[in-house]
Amino acid sequence: MKILALETATEACSAALNIDGEIRERFEIAPRGHSTLILPMLKSLLTEADISLQQMDALAFGRGPGAFTGVRIGVGVAQGVAFGADLPVLPISTLAALAQTTDAMQVLAVIDARMDEVYWGAYRRDKNGLMRLLGEECVVTPDATPAVNGEDWLGAGSGWGVYGDRLRARSAGQMAGVAVDALPHAAAVSQLAVAAFVAGEAVGAEQALPVYLRDTVTWKKAR
Repeated sequence: MKILALETATEACSAALNIDGEIRERFEIAPRGHSTLILPMLKSLLTEADISLQQMDALAFGRGPGAFTGVRIGVGVAQGVAFGADLPVLPISTLAALAQTTDAMQVLAVIDARMDEVYWGAYRRDKNGLMRLLGEECVVTPDATPAVNGEDWLGAGSGWGVYGDRLRARSAGQMAGVAVDALPHAAAVSQLAVAAFVAGEAVGAEQALPVYLRDTVTWKKAR
């Protein structure tokens, strides 16, 4: 299984090459550098592995939610590269990739969405080590995040840094810790993409569509 992956939906820009579970990654925090960094990252990974783009099984990308410009860059690059190489694509949730990046068993992934809102999703690791969504991802104010069951949750993502007190008030006694600096990685996108490919979730490049925070068609907005 050979998956090329990219993630540009937050301030982090990364690319990864996953060949039968062996992952190489390029990662850089560059809030305004995604458009100039991502293609060289992808090219360097292929060159280092001495493999061509046409030999990939699929191209995976972080579909959002995240920064509008970052999500658009990721989708545009995924479409262009996939069309050029005639590859299927695998859209992977940025929140799921954020959760997958941690070592925790269950994660409340929260990304600052500005305007007093957050992107929110609850995930639990399955027997194969992959994060699975519990319920639905949503856009919500920090004071109205959905309730979760159990204890020992890890809070991950920038939302915990900006709205930590309010988010903790919603999950009092349930948190094992918080990782405010956690960011989604293309390596995690590639791990989730392998399972998605096996499950038959690959689509054509024209279906490499973004998920936006305030697109009411794509997102269910919780109040």
